[in-house]
Amino acid sequence: MGSFSIWHLIIVLFWIALFIVPGWRIAQKAGFAGAWSLLLLVPLLNLIIIWVFAFVPWPNIARDRQAL
Repeated sequence: MGSFSIWHLIIVLFWIALFIVPGWRIAQKAGFAGAWSLLLLVPLLNLIIIWVFAFVPWPNIARDRQAL
């Protein structure tokens, strides 16, 4: 007890990848920089970022509407 093993590191990296990889892809598809998904690792700020992505106008959609 009290020390971290390689398994702890693997589990942490798995959880990080579980949230960051899809967040990065969603941000890029929405027209934002993928690095915004790194904010998903910050407690409470992650909830704010999810709400921002849900309700802010996405640049890609605005660009598509102008093309029509």
